[in-house]
Amino acid sequence: MIRKRIILLLCVALSGSLSLRAQALLAQPEMYLGASAGVVASMVHFKPTVEQNFLDPQLGMVAGVAWRYIAERNVGIQVECNFMQAGWKESETAYSRQLNYVEIPVLTHIFFGKKFRGFVNLGPKIDVLLAEKSSNMPAGSEETQYKPAEKKFDYGFCLGLGMALRTKAGAFQLEARGGYDIGGIYGNRKADYFSFSNNVNVGLAVGWFWQLK
Repeated sequence: MIRKRIILLLCVALSGSLSLRAQALLAQPEMYLGASAGVVASMVHFKPTVEQNFLDPQLGMVAGVAWRYIAERNVGIQVECNFMQAGWKESETAYSRQLNYVEIPVLTHIFFGKKFRGFVNLGPKIDVLLAEKSSNMPAGSEETQYKPAEKKFDYGFCLGLGMALRTKAGAFQLEARGGYDIGGIYGNRKADYFSFSNNVNVGLAVGWFWQLK
């Protein structure tokens, strides 16, 4: 199962690379260095199910830096390093868990327009768990989801939709992005309790990119 997931991520990355080559080369490539910050709403896809409310997710922050390079018409590559607060909140109890990650997405950047651009970012990502914090632990509970995360390394994919305005002071952008991790925070073998424990998140961030060339 893990091998199939890795192959899927490699196929996504390869398709992005091939799409870059399929486009017309720009006479003057564009290179940007930027930063972004925003809010993220998170849940965890558990199987067996842990009751959560879609209308009351775990809220956190996301912030980071990004490098973007565009050498083809309408297509480029974007590499990011973000700090993200993920986790979940249970609806049947007051329990919540915050998971702090370093997130590294490698994205295909597809855009349309010149001064005002609409864009799509999509591709694989890896996550490294830095720390976790629990709140309102139920007394005497021994369920698996109340134990510390077993996996410090995760991986998945993300998709973002946004718009940017290019000015002399840089490019200002707004992006909505969703992510789904497929590694899981707990073991998912036949002997383990959970077959799925995957991070799911949706976020909204503002960003500023300075064009280096």
